[in-house]
Amino acid sequence: MLNTVLIVAAGRGHRLGGEIPKQFIPVGGICSLRRVVDAFLALEAIDLLRVVIHPDDEVLCQEALAGINDQRLLAPVHGGDTRAHSVRLGLESFCNANPDNILIHDAARPFISATVIEAVLAALGEAEGAFAALPVVDALWSAEGTNAIAPVSRDGLWRAQTPQGFHFAPILAAHRGHDGEVHDDVAVARAAGMEVRIVKGAEANFKITTTADLERAEAELMRLRQITS
Repeated sequence: MLNTVLIVAAGRGHRLGGEIPKQFIPVGGICSLRRVVDAFLALEAIDLLRVVIHPDDEVLCQEALAGINDQRLLAPVHGGDTRAHSVRLGLESFCNANPDNILIHDAARPFISATVIEAVLAALGEAEGAFAALPVVDALWSAEGTNAIAPVSRDGLWRAQTPQGFHFAPILAAHRGHDGEVHDDVAVARAAGMEVRIVKGAEANFKITTTADLERAEAELMRLRQITS
């Protein structure tokens, strides 16, 4: 069983601002991309890993991944003008390896745990796709501007995270047949009729999008250090 990983790091991070894309901004001295790559390569179940990057980020990527001496880490490939396009190009780059499974993970989620990764992999033994998510627990309201209109049921609603894992051949075919942008790869898979399971994610597996998220990441790092000290 050949398990591969595609780390999506081609975004520009416009909502965060600044000159450096969010996946390359240091968190506790180590950028999110490096933390993610290290987390996946720490698992023996992972056979190959590749990062898809923006063409302008070659040097940033080299600096972020400097010193990794692991033959499972493949050379990065360039992404496209949308996330969906970047993922498809990343998937295409694995065709010669002909993997059984592929996990797709956002480079801006630095605190992915082995437990979540392994849960997604395990679910792929029963379904074509699986992804980490958390149930919605807060009350939901529809609104017009800032005026509350009506409550919305939260039953059956989940907050999607990554990694999102799939059997390789079906998700590649799904992306090849998909036209347009989507929020994640589960949407592509479901549009193609793939069966996708949900596994329990983690609150720490949040995505760095805003300045507040960077502050939260620093706080999470301090919490993890206290646990291990």
